[in-house]
Order: sequence, then structure tokens, then C-alpha cells
Amino acid sequence: MEKEINKMTYTSAKKELETIVASIESGQLDVDALTDKVKRASELIAFCKDKLTKTDNELQKLLEELE
Repeated sequence: MEKEINKMTYTSAKKELETIVASIESGQLDVDALTDKVKRASELIAFCKDKLTKTDNELQKLLEELE
């Protein structure tokens, strides 16, 4: 599953996360499925956070070069 995340884009990760949240909020998941969904959501959140941090760092460097 690690390889799957590394091939994702931020947009696709966000969409999958939104789908997971909707399925959790529906209350129709059994305990086993809920556990799997929460684990996947955790992976996606970490991926998105890392992607945003890297993007922010790159933008800061570019802005510093313009000064």
C-alpha cells in the first residue's frame, strides 16, 4: 500500500479521503471495515500533510530567490 500512496497526487488522495469520511459518517460500516478505513485515512492524511509541507518549502525557497 506504501507504493500506492507514493504514486498518488494530492488531489486523488484528497478525493479518496473525502470518500472514506463520507462512508464513516454514514454509519453503515462494520467494525472491521471501519478499522481498515481509519487506517487508510491516516495514511492519506500523512501523505497530504507531507505534500503540503514540501510544497510550502518549495514556494518559500522560490520567494526568497525573488527577493
